[in-house]
Amino acid sequence: MGFTWGMRLRGASKKKVAPVMSWSESTSEPEITIPPEFQCPISIDLMKDPVIISTGITYDRTSIEKWIDSGNNTCPVTNTVLTTFDQIPNHTIRKMIQGWCVEIGSSLIERIPTPRVPLMPCEVYEICRKLSSATRRGDYEKCEEIIWRIKKLGEECEKNRNCIIENGVALVLCDCFEKFSADEKLTSKLGKILSLLTWMVPIGWEGLTTLASASSFRCIAGFLRSKDDTVRENAAFLLKEILSLEETQVHAFAEENGAAAAFLELIRDSVSSNATKSSLTAICQMVLHKPQIASAFLEIGLVNQTVDMIIDGENSVCEKALAVLDAVGETSEGIEEVRKNALVMPLLVKKILKVSEQATRSSVSVILKLCRTGNASAVEEALRLGAFQKVFLVLQVGYGEETKEKATELLKMMNTQMKMMSDDVDSSVDFKYLKKPF
Repeated sequence: MGFTWGMRLRGASKKKVAPVMSWSESTSEPEITIPPEFQCPISIDLMKDPVIISTGITYDRTSIEKWIDSGNNTCPVTNTVLTTFDQIPNHTIRKMIQGWCVEIGSSLIERIPTPRVPLMPCEVYEICRKLSSATRRGDYEKCEEIIWRIKKLGEECEKNRNCIIENGVALVLCDCFEKFSADEKLTSKLGKILSLLTWMVPIGWEGLTTLASASSFRCIAGFLRSKDDTVRENAAFLLKEILSLEETQVHAFAEENGAAAAFLELIRDSVSSNATKSSLTAICQMVLHKPQIASAFLEIGLVNQTVDMIIDGENSVCEKALAVLDAVGETSEGIEEVRKNALVMPLLVKKILKVSEQATRSSVSVILKLCRTGNASAVEEALRLGAFQKVFLVLQVGYGEETKEKATELLKMMNTQMKMMSDDVDSSVDFKYLKKPF
């Protein structure tokens, strides 16, 4: 199907007067005045995509959308409250504008394709109905055809994507994925659904629960080992969302399907920043939900890999890596493994107040765990690295009640140690300030 070509006026005036193209000495063309009925009442420019709103006034789609997106709920011309924000294409005016542009035939005018009409909720409902019907029949070929259409519609514009997200497509796609996840012949094709779901978050509890079935989870976990890095990244992203359900069976599935090793391998391969962040978040969720699984992660080198992420990663990666250390430190085996890495304490102290609030909370928490479970040398090392001053600042700034309690305990431990240390440590900061109410 070919394009219908319209015309656009170059350099149309932004002033609230009728746009005029002036005659120039370098051309023999006279000035061009845009007819008022072809001008958008908001921009006073030639309309490229005229639409009618509920008051019957025609505007250029871009201008009226900006007006509505800015929080306005009235018609700019009549000041009447809009009963609906629907916009209906004004084909009559558009054709008249195109005809006028052709009639003018000026070199000051350039052609543009007739804009595509954005997706409407009723169209999305119909897409969902057809996809649900094909899924129930087990007709994957029809499902694939509809999935391809959803992909193309989403690629056309952001407005289409939002319409797709807001009208329940994600849940229907989850149902489709679950229906065919047990068929190994379709595994590679299911990656297309996975790709679509990554830009439809939040998927919602019902959709995530569907993906958390045994066959769906097994299929997604299998994608973590795909030869296609994009598929691996998509799988990590969705598994991170599924693991947020904190359901016992989900974490059992993760353990059964070797997700621990697959996540760590994804981090080591440096596939992408997003893949690393998704993997770190998923690992943190797994360890917090089931501390026993920390042993499996420790055996395959999680701590050293996480330390590397803290050293080299961007702030958002560093924040999540610190959260993983904090989670691993919940077990005695985990905190001892953390202690073995000589870089941990210097990094923890350095990252306090440097990365983000969450990173500071995690850093203070891990330092406290190291000091609680170790001998005086851990407290002394923290002091020599300047932790007292930084933790004292954390207490003053305020990072929530839990972090305040941890900081207070840590400061008391360091204050006690300072009194026992030699004069090479500056103990001029009197701990009496901590006696004041916070």
